[in-house]
Amino acid sequence: MVSRIHSGAILGIDGYLVEVEVNLSPGLPSMSIVGLPDTAVKESSDRVTAALKNSRCEIPSRRITVNLAPANIKKEGSAFDLPIALGVMAAGGLIAGDRIAGDRIEPQRLNQVVIVGELSLDGRVKPIRGALSIASMARKENMEGLMLPKVNAAEAAVVDGLNIYPVETLPEAMEFLNGTLAIEPLPSNAANAFSKTTTYDVDFNDVKGQHHVKRALEVAAAGGHNILLIGPPGSGKSMLAKRLPTIIPSLTLQEAIESTKIHSVLGALKNGSDLLTARPFRAPHHTISDAGLIGGGHIPRPGEVSLAHNGVLFLDELPEFKRNVLEVLRQPLEEGDVSISRAAGSFTYPARFILTAAMNPCPCGYRSDPKRECTCTPPQIRKYVSKISGPLLDRIDIHIEVPALEYKELSSDSIGEPSSSIRERVESVRHVQLDRFKKGENYFNAGMKPKQNKSY
Repeated sequence: MVSRIHSGAILGIDGYLVEVEVNLSPGLPSMSIVGLPDTAVKESSDRVTAALKNSRCEIPSRRITVNLAPANIKKEGSAFDLPIALGVMAAGGLIAGDRIAGDRIEPQRLNQVVIVGELSLDGRVKPIRGALSIASMARKENMEGLMLPKVNAAEAAVVDGLNIYPVETLPEAMEFLNGTLAIEPLPSNAANAFSKTTTYDVDFNDVKGQHHVKRALEVAAAGGHNILLIGPPGSGKSMLAKRLPTIIPSLTLQEAIESTKIHSVLGALKNGSDLLTARPFRAPHHTISDAGLIGGGHIPRPGEVSLAHNGVLFLDELPEFKRNVLEVLRQPLEEGDVSISRAAGSFTYPARFILTAAMNPCPCGYRSDPKRECTCTPPQIRKYVSKISGPLLDRIDIHIEVPALEYKELSSDSIGEPSSSIRERVESVRHVQLDRFKKGENYFNAGMKPKQNKSY
């Protein structure tokens, strides 16, 4: 007997439909999984068997063959546990098929929903990655609903027009599909999630002095410009950069969904969270590899530049990054996305961000400090500065010096302008740019083409 269940998987940051076929045939009791499964998927047989036994479900004493179609795409992850277990039960006749309701035939619920979830050995349904991408795929495929772990339900409920059925255990999922348990679908929460007030733990009024640097950051936020902060240690470069997201206008719903998809696929969302409402801020260490920065791997995954999509990527101590790592930034800075080609396929990830970098003026850091003597020789300074290539510097629009502050300024009781006031000015400038570029694909001054420079 053969059963078919709809499930989903992730390719890049988008979901695609997977049909889980389960066949029972005569032979010694065993389970084999085909359809290009990776190690985690192959291990599903042990998890599914244990979960079914500990949930007091009778496993058919036959040879079980599971096929994950399309069979030409490599499957990875543990989200197929729940659909495989339900497929085994359906093939064994323990989940109802088509039912006659009055004078009409009611199709079985099994064919109307996409099912994903990882199983623990005792039958609990554990969270998965990429719930938002799979929910978007299910809506696109005109499926009636999505059954998934309860922890991921709020994230998936962001998608309109799709019933979200959260489950906590394998028996609960079986009872729901048999019609003996009613699970109220979660209503779409996109509006509620997006209406949450975005709060930040930092604010520009924490910064003493540095008024010209604050103004430069305001210009960068308004026009989408990349910016380089140059100054001695302790001048506040990192402190200023961390506050840049607080003056960028709030995410739109489309931007929030785009960013949430990326974080969800990588498992970077906190359990129970739905939408990202704050601008992403990523600050990778200078020891990061090029694959960690732009993405990669045998089956490519997004990197830090994609996690910073619609937000800020902060590179502290810029010359300390490996040169080959910095050079891979050229494409995302120029195109706004990253293309990665591997044997498994070609993947394109979005990567539109404001690059904020910080560096010392020399190896010791005190070449521009009026009170500290620089101990670096001219060759050392040239070698230090030459670590950053000219083409990369050309893609950073604003270079600003951040001088060390006097003790008098640091000990002052005066409170600087709050981020909310600066953000209001930035938003007004953004509205002007949106009106200016309404006929094109560009929305910011930083992305103007040569012809646009002449026109405006």
